[in-house]
Amino acid sequence: MKGLVILIPLFLVSCMHTPQQEKQQEPLYNYDIEDRLEELGIELSTLKMPKGIKISFAVKDGSTLYLSGNIPFSPTGEKYVGKLGRDLTIEEGYKAARLTAINQLSVLKAELGDLNKVEKIIKVLGMVNAEPDFKDHPKVINGFTDLMVEVFGERGIHARSAVGMSSIPLNAACEIEMIVKIRE
Repeated sequence: MKGLVILIPLFLVSCMHTPQQEKQQEPLYNYDIEDRLEELGIELSTLKMPKGIKISFAVKDGSTLYLSGNIPFSPTGEKYVGKLGRDLTIEEGYKAARLTAINQLSVLKAELGDLNKVEKIIKVLGMVNAEPDFKDHPKVINGFTDLMVEVFGERGIHARSAVGMSSIPLNAACEIEMIVKIRE
């Protein structure tokens, strides 16, 4: 009888749904992210890691996805190279950061299969290939941030750093990495 008294409360507790469990059943968005990309005219592509590089585009740890730095080169040949403040204008830098955002969305799609699993863009590190006296790094990286907000709405608003670098691989205009919370 004593064992039965202990089992009944345990059974009842295991049958109860918590608000957290119910919340996980709700969709994250009131629209489809894939449809949103189509509305914005954004086509994602399959990115390939250059031969000999022993890193991954993304590493998952629990519900967190860490994306390696990506640059503004597209598989179709579009690319932005050079230094901001010498070779490129702020507007060109903005477009470079936007292309980098599209590349990162491509990585997310490849990793998750469904961009509707993105719960929140947590942190972005934007590195700008810039002349030493260039001071508008945030205006460049806004190209990335603005697109994340266009795609994910409030969930696209993130913490961010925008800094200048004396050089970036392949003379790319920028390199941007990010941390994303995902739904399992």
